Amino acid sequence: MKKRKLFLGIFQIILHTLLFRRRKRPIHRFLTLASALFGAILFFILFFSPPIHQHHLINPISFINGTGFHMNLQQQHVFRVPMGGGSLSGDVWISKQSKFYHGCSDSSNNFPTAEVNTHPNRYLMIATSGGLNQQRTGIVDAVVAAHILNAILVVPKLDQKSYWKDSSNFSEIFDVDWFISRISKDVKIIRDLPRIGDKIITPYTTRVPRKCNAKCYQTRILPILKKKHAVQLTKFDYRLSNRLTTDMQKLRCRVNYHALKFTDPITEMGRKLVERIRMKSKHFVALHLRFEPDMLAFSGCYYGGGDKERKELGKIRKRWKTLHARNPDKERRNGKCPLTPEEIGLMLRALGFGNDVHIYVASGEIYGGEETLAPLKALFPNFYSKDTIASKEELAPFSSFSSRMAALDFMVCAESDVFVSNNNGNMARMLAGRRRYFDHKPTIRPNAKKLNNLLLRRNNMTWEEFASQIRTSQIGFMGEPMEVKPGRGEFHENPTACICADSEMDTGAATISARRDMGEVTDGQVGEEEQEWSDTEYTENELEIQ
Repeated sequence: MKKRKLFLGIFQIILHTLLFRRRKRPIHRFLTLASALFGAILFFILFFSPPIHQHHLINPISFINGTGFHMNLQQQHVFRVPMGGGSLSGDVWISKQSKFYHGCSDSSNNFPTAEVNTHPNRYLMIATSGGLNQQRTGIVDAVVAAHILNAILVVPKLDQKSYWKDSSNFSEIFDVDWFISRISKDVKIIRDLPRIGDKIITPYTTRVPRKCNAKCYQTRILPILKKKHAVQLTKFDYRLSNRLTTDMQKLRCRVNYHALKFTDPITEMGRKLVERIRMKSKHFVALHLRFEPDMLAFSGCYYGGGDKERKELGKIRKRWKTLHARNPDKERRNGKCPLTPEEIGLMLRALGFGNDVHIYVASGEIYGGEETLAPLKALFPNFYSKDTIASKEELAPFSSFSSRMAALDFMVCAESDVFVSNNNGNMARMLAGRRRYFDHKPTIRPNAKKLNNLLLRRNNMTWEEFASQIRTSQIGFMGEPMEVKPGRGEFHENPTACICADSEMDTGAATISARRDMGEVTDGQVGEEEQEWSDTEYTENELEIQ
């Protein structure tokens, strides 16, 4: 009230001054009076208007009368996110063409057995690199490399010194007896290097280039193996070409999908997690969120966290000494950045997954913690992780070992009705291939390159427009058979040599139909989770032997 009286007093003084001052020319007097009145009115509006609060560019999702979500934006278009969504193509829980395909990895009659192929005095050892799934690629490819070199394979050594610092050995993650017996017809495997008399064989240590093919192994490694009898290949991940004979590719599948089995404790805990989710819902989605600080640091992407984010991620980024600086905007435009949890949630809602869908999130520490996860949890309240469906006591045998915890996530994701990956890293590729091999269960990959621009513009359109464009952008990225041309992409993600079509159907017509319906992915979106390192690190004595 005092402010109002003060304002009226000031306003009266202004009018009195204007009306009773000395006369001027009419035009000047009119302009002066009009300006004063306009200024007084503007002052009145500003003085008595409610205070204006600043908002972020994109406000958090909020409920509206229990009927949907509303992005509280003062723009022409109202972006309302419904509780339910419109399905892309009918049932969101199945692949349309999956009934026509099945996994097949039996060897041909011409493929030599271990008994015929193995030389008794050649031993191959490998030292894997990276986390669980990166190491898995090395183990699978080591068996094939041993077959190429006519060698006996020693049970692989797991990486215990990298960023994850997991001290687990092979037998603590995988059933070693099962591994040896299941692959015995193809490659002879032993636990340790043997002695020759009283002498322990000392392996010769070297490395092969990435994507090394059969001829490459025979040229680079076989001469050393013949002379030294035992060779250890270090940093063994993605050291085998994607281009191999069909029989060699099928050997890869026999190892990956049939010989590599987790230990009983991991298997039993993984089954418990799946059973507990199934008790809550008939269907569930597993999401590999991949929004950990190390992933974001490596990607070189930026998520609007200012100097704090740049400092935190920059510090982590320094552990890759050869990693070049990247342009965050360019990386985002090229689809190289993981989507935020909120963006993943919006994509799933647009594809037809309503708020009643149960979601299991496989992830380590999320950058930004609960604040980052809040929008995703608002979209999908039935939100689970290992920590929410198992007690600390149950997880205690695994919680100190990153690979064992990753193995639990792997099991749940493999058994889920729909799997969603947020980047094309090792776990995503391994699971995509496995799900193709076993019944072609749906695997959704965000088409990040196309979604980027759409997500940035979402506040300038209605939900219906946004959802329609999301569904169009995701054609070819929904895990249907024949989405990717045979031979394209990384083999562990797209094991086409091990996928057979049912004899009852017209394979040509089905292929054309699948590619027409879903769109053929030719740009791949396939990249290494780690940077391509220099592959010329050979020792001088190796060059002497060659």
